[in-house]
Amino acid sequence: MIVVTAEKLSPIQEILELAKWAPSGDNTQPWRFSVISERRADIHGFDTRDHCVYDLGGRASHMALGALLENVILAAGRFGQRVVWQHRPDSPDHAPILELTFTPDETVREDPLVDAIRLRAVNRRPYRNCPLPLPAQARLEAVVQDLGYRVRWYPTLSARWEMVRLTSLAGKLRLSIPETYPVHRDIIEWGVRFSEDRVPDQAIGLDPLTLRLTRWIMQRWERVRFFNTYLAGTLIPRLELDIVPGLACSAHFVLIAEDGSSTLVNDLMAGRALQRFWLQATTLGLQLQPEMTPLIFYRYGVSGVRLSQAPGAQTLVDRITHKFVQIVGEDAGHAVFMGRIGYADPVSARSIRLPWSRLQMKA
Repeated sequence: MIVVTAEKLSPIQEILELAKWAPSGDNTQPWRFSVISERRADIHGFDTRDHCVYDLGGRASHMALGALLENVILAAGRFGQRVVWQHRPDSPDHAPILELTFTPDETVREDPLVDAIRLRAVNRRPYRNCPLPLPAQARLEAVVQDLGYRVRWYPTLSARWEMVRLTSLAGKLRLSIPETYPVHRDIIEWGVRFSEDRVPDQAIGLDPLTLRLTRWIMQRWERVRFFNTYLAGTLIPRLELDIVPGLACSAHFVLIAEDGSSTLVNDLMAGRALQRFWLQATTLGLQLQPEMTPLIFYRYGVSGVRLSQAPGAQTLVDRITHKFVQIVGEDAGHAVFMGRIGYADPVSARSIRLPWSRLQMKA
């Protein structure tokens, strides 16, 4: 009988192994690690701007790196380590390298948020319609305040309706243009509850019948176009993914930065803030779903970058941009993250992460 034992990890490897459970768009995990010594490690980032329309300017990937960095800091505290990090200045924004230095420090105390790192997950199902308690709001606001961020809440039924109109409009656009089709086609792993490098179909939020139909439609763009043109193909997915969940929650929220300028370091800090917010929500027993598509399409609208050549697409971009500004107001240009939050049963299907052997690079 052959007994296979797991490779023993060094303290730095254990820290990075825990940190890898950071969120990333469609579970892309835009990072790899190289351990230089018992005190030094590098994070090698990459973005998906060249093939993913949702990663405009690499900002989504940079925020994911920031969430990973926050996990590193939290996980290091569990091991009595202090972390100093810096962006290697000669590394390009599309492939940034973050240099980490770990130092044992008896004064470091473990942050309670570290316990939520593996538990944090996306929940795309409807939540219970109960208000978010004011003490919970206060704790969520406090956890990002020191990083230079604040939270705008949209808890009332009328405010949730306005958000639903916005997310449904964005859903119509993302489900009907050819530029998003390869992303949607490639990021789903069908017939599973868990996926190491994609999103399992059972975590998407569609009912079983719609899921089977979607799987067949998504095999070819011609089928998607036919259903959208003649059979109102975006209506049912928007109903199940945007409208019903958007109303069935405690609140929608937008995370606002004091400094709204788009730089790599600012994106990293935004990722750190969103991760602390999400981990705090998890410790409070709350579920969360990102709603980033309207924000991304708004950025297309104000930047002048054309999202799609499809007829009518630019009109929808303009409508989304106008609606986003109408809802968020003068803070629109400082918005870095948005989503919905509330109470629900924990998810039974979710994205997991690549094993350490596939994330580690040779130093």
